[in-house]
Amino acid sequence: MCGIAGIVSLGAAPAPGREALLRMAGALTHRGPDELGLYRDDAAGLAHARLSIIDLASGQQPMADALRTTWIVFNGEIFNYLELRAELSALGHRFRTRSDTEVIVQAWHAWGERAFERFNGQWAVALWDSVARRLVLARDPTGICPIYLCQHGGQLHFASEVKAIFAANASIPRAFDAAGIEQTFTFWSVVPPQSVFQGIEELRPGHLRIYQAGSFKEKCFYSPSYGGFSGSLEDAVTEVRAKVEAATALRMLRADVPVGSYLSGGLDSSYVAALGRQSAGERFQTFSLRFADAEYDETSYQRLVAKQLGAEHHEVVVSRADIAEAFPHVIWHTERPILRTAPAPLFLLSKLVRRHGIKVVLTGEGADEMFAGYDLFREGKVRRFWARQPQSARRPRLLERLYPYLARSPVAQQAMARQFFGRNLGAHASPGFAHDTRWHTTGALKRVLTPAMRSGRDPVAELLADLPAPFAQWTPLAQDQYLEKRTLLAGYLLSSQGDRMLMAHSVEGRFPFLDRNVIALANSLPDSYKLRVLDEKHVLKRAAADVVPAEILARKKQPYRAPDAAALINATYIDDLLSPPALRDAGVFEPQPVMQLVRKCRSRTDGQFSNADNMALVGILSTQLLHQQLIAGLPAIRTNLSLRTDVDLTQLKEAA
Repeated sequence: MCGIAGIVSLGAAPAPGREALLRMAGALTHRGPDELGLYRDDAAGLAHARLSIIDLASGQQPMADALRTTWIVFNGEIFNYLELRAELSALGHRFRTRSDTEVIVQAWHAWGERAFERFNGQWAVALWDSVARRLVLARDPTGICPIYLCQHGGQLHFASEVKAIFAANASIPRAFDAAGIEQTFTFWSVVPPQSVFQGIEELRPGHLRIYQAGSFKEKCFYSPSYGGFSGSLEDAVTEVRAKVEAATALRMLRADVPVGSYLSGGLDSSYVAALGRQSAGERFQTFSLRFADAEYDETSYQRLVAKQLGAEHHEVVVSRADIAEAFPHVIWHTERPILRTAPAPLFLLSKLVRRHGIKVVLTGEGADEMFAGYDLFREGKVRRFWARQPQSARRPRLLERLYPYLARSPVAQQAMARQFFGRNLGAHASPGFAHDTRWHTTGALKRVLTPAMRSGRDPVAELLADLPAPFAQWTPLAQDQYLEKRTLLAGYLLSSQGDRMLMAHSVEGRFPFLDRNVIALANSLPDSYKLRVLDEKHVLKRAAADVVPAEILARKKQPYRAPDAAALINATYIDDLLSPPALRDAGVFEPQPVMQLVRKCRSRTDGQFSNADNMALVGILSTQLLHQQLIAGLPAIRTNLSLRTDVDLTQLKEAA
C-alpha cells in the first residue's frame, strides 16, 4: 500500500506546479515512507509515496511504459500479477521489472478498460497517457484502497487522502458538506461518491473514470451477482475451504517482506492466522488487542490460538485513557467523523506491528459481510419471520438470541424489544428493511445538527434509489448483504478501521475474505449455507473446523468493540472542542443539545451509556476535531523531500 496523488489540467490551466506536487507527496509520507517520486509534464503531474512490499529494487513510481508515454502511480497490490504477467508475455509484452505495477500498465495496453476486471487484489490506480492527454482512475471492487477527487481552478486534483488535496492549493475551499454529514449520521459513514467535504468526491468502488478533453466518463467494471451454487452443503464446505486457503496463501507468498497476522480471538482472524501459518517460514508473528475493560477483552481466546499456531505473539493493552489520547490522531487519519472509538485501539495495534518490523498483516475483515456473520442479518430474518404473523407472541422471542455481548442489549427487556424491533414490520418486503432499525436509530442523532447542516435530502431514499437492476430478484439475505457492503464495509470498516489505521503507521492490510474468488463463491451460496436457521457463518465454521480450535468455533460471537463515551467524556480536550464558541465556529451542531448531552454523560456514575449517547458523543467530538484539523487549520506539510524518482518533462519543453 502506498500514497498516490496528482494534478491534471482540464483545459487551458497552467502546468501543475512542482511545489504543489511536493506538498501532496509530503502529506502522504506516512502511507509510503520508503521512497518518494514525482512526474510532471505541461498538462499533468503525478506524485507517489512508496511502501515497498513487492520488487523492492526496481518497483519505483511514477513508472512508465517502454515508450515513456504512459505513466502510472498505484496504491495496493495485484495478487494475481504473476499469472497476468505470464499471459501478457505470451501476447508479446516485455517487462523490465518484477513489480505488479508494470503488469497494470501492460494490462492496460493489452486490454484497455477490461483490464481491471482481471485483477484480483486491492488497488487505486492513476494512469496518465501523455500523448492522448488522458487520465484513467480506477478503484478496487470492495473499496479497500481510497482515492479522492476535486476539481478546482481548471485542474483535477486526486489523492489517496483528502489532506493531500488540501495541501496542494490553499485556495481550495475547505468546508463540510451537509449531505455528507447527514449520511454519516445515518449510515455511520458516507457512501461514495459523497464525501463530508464540499467539492471533494470519492471514487466509487469497482468504478473507473476517464478524463480527457476537459470532461470525464465513469464506468462500473464490477457488479455483484448472487445465487447459482448447485452443490450440497458438504460441497460448499469443500469449496469454501479451498478458496479461502488459496486466497490466504496468495497474500502470504506475494510479498518480498515478512507477513504477520492480526488475531482478535474470533473465528475469522483465527482461521486466517491458521492458514497464514501454513504458508509462513519458521517465524510467524501475530498481533492482538487487549482491553483494560473486561467487557471488551478477548485475551484468553487470542492466546489459545497463538499457542496452537506456535506464533510469536505480541499484545498491546488499551485503556480508556489510551483511547482518549489517541483519538485526535485517529481523526487526523480517518478524515471523516466516526460514531465509534473502535478505530483508536486499531491505531495503537498497527503501531505495535510496525514497531516489530512488520509491514504487512492479514486480517479477517470481510468474513461477516460475505458469509452473513452479523446479528443484523439474523435480526432481519427474525423480523421478517415475525412480520408474517405480527400478532404472534412466540416469534419475537427469537430476538432474545441476538446481541448477547451488549451490556445494554436492545433485547434485554421484552416490552421494549418488541416496540423497538416491531417498528415498520409492514415493510418487511421493502429494500433496506433489515437495516431500518439501525438507520432509524442513528438518524435520530441528526436532531443536534444546525439548520445549515440539514440538506433537506433523505440519505436512505437516495441510497435505495441507486440500487443495481438485479437487486429486486435477490433473496432478502442477499439484499441485506449488499447494503451492508455498500455502506458499512466500504465506508467504515475498510476505511476508518482499516486502511487509515493501518497506513497511519505504514502497515499494509491484506484481506483473504475479500479475494475476488472468495467473494464470488460466497455470493453464489444458498442463504441456508451461510445463515442456517440462526447459526451465522455456518459453512465457514465447518470449513475452518480442521485448523481452528473447537473453543473458538463454539464461542458466542463477540464483535470487535471498544469503550466509547466512557473513554472520551473526561478527555482533556473535550471542553474546548465542545464549548459553545467552538461549536458555533464549526457550524455543524447546536450548542444547547450538545451541552445537555455532555452533562448527561458526565452524570453517569456506572460508566454505562446508551447506544444513542455513545454514538452522539463520539460523532460530535470527532466532527469537531475534524473541523479543527482540516477546515479551521491545516498543519505545515513537509516539502524538503528526497526523491528517488524525479521526472520533469516541462524542462525539456522549455529547452526546446
